[in-house]
Amino acid sequence: MSRGAIALLALISALPLAAQRWQMQYFYDENKSSMVIADLKFPSARRGIAVGYIQRGTRQEPTSLVTSDGGAHWRTVAVKELPYSLFFLNESTGWMVTSKGIWRTDETGNTWTKLGKTPTPVVRVYFIDEKTGWAVGPRKAVYQTEDGGVHWSKLAAAAEPPGDPLYSAYTWVAFASPKLGLISGFNQPPRRTFGEERPVWLDPEAAARRRELPHLNYTLFTRDGGKTWHASSSSLFGETTKVYFAADGNGLGLVEFGNAADWASEIYKIDWHTGNSTTVYRDHHFSVSDMWIAPGGTAYLAGDIAPGRVRDLVPGKVQVLVSNNFKDWKSMPVDYRASGTRVVLAVAGDDMWLATDGGMILKLVK
Repeated sequence: MSRGAIALLALISALPLAAQRWQMQYFYDENKSSMVIADLKFPSARRGIAVGYIQRGTRQEPTSLVTSDGGAHWRTVAVKELPYSLFFLNESTGWMVTSKGIWRTDETGNTWTKLGKTPTPVVRVYFIDEKTGWAVGPRKAVYQTEDGGVHWSKLAAAAEPPGDPLYSAYTWVAFASPKLGLISGFNQPPRRTFGEERPVWLDPEAAARRRELPHLNYTLFTRDGGKTWHASSSSLFGETTKVYFAADGNGLGLVEFGNAADWASEIYKIDWHTGNSTTVYRDHHFSVSDMWIAPGGTAYLAGDIAPGRVRDLVPGKVQVLVSNNFKDWKSMPVDYRASGTRVVLAVAGDDMWLATDGGMILKLVK
């Protein structure tokens, strides 16, 4: 193939990415209150749900938003407990983790039924079918169910890594295939130096000067669909907060760092066939909080540009980067109003949305 033909193919393949932009679909804007969106899921291209709470003074009102037309219109559905996260198995069936338990829906969040005796506190669930699932949370807690959440049992392997359970947590579950999966977490004891235990908001400048210290990251790994799990730990800077796998054998891992670190976040590419990983992106100011790999191999990084050295304190401008080769990252046009300290992505087929903890939902349009 000639150089001219190669250049033309490269130009054509880049056109769809250049034409894409993130357009506002929902913006909470009411006086004397604000909305925090904790999670967003689109089980199908038309049906979606966002969960979080409305802050009125010191009061938090649990709430959710549902759509049946791809996000063109949203309506509020009240929930009874503070939502943490969502997981959907198909268009209808999903679970919501709250501050006091686990709820199930068979109507894409239009109605919820609380499961009986469920483990608390937990922060996330993951199901590989309607019967088999896991719940993860603080104090080295990992629970497994084989009857759809009616009964739960503790996963013994979760207690094996070293570290005080009081300062340990499992926070993420991901499966690359029905057999291959992982659960990740960390152990991070509190600082003991005088003055360093003060909250960030009380002394932002001191927080920015704190040295980043290594701590334990936990991994539980299964190759037989969760029948057996193998535990490991390693001392690392930052926390591995999310891992995504694509069907072609690629994956992405997200490491987030504290305020004193040189990098806000780091993305590493995983080959889950071999277990090898390499760093593909990191930045001083761009705090990545979610990511995605499309079936064709296009990767997306979403987060905010921190306005100062102390991250997660003041909302920053939302930024989304895209790459076809995990090397060259391009910034996508995002509605200028989009801001927050955390961003979450939701994907259904070829459609993508993002939500911010500032009460905004945007869709990727061409």
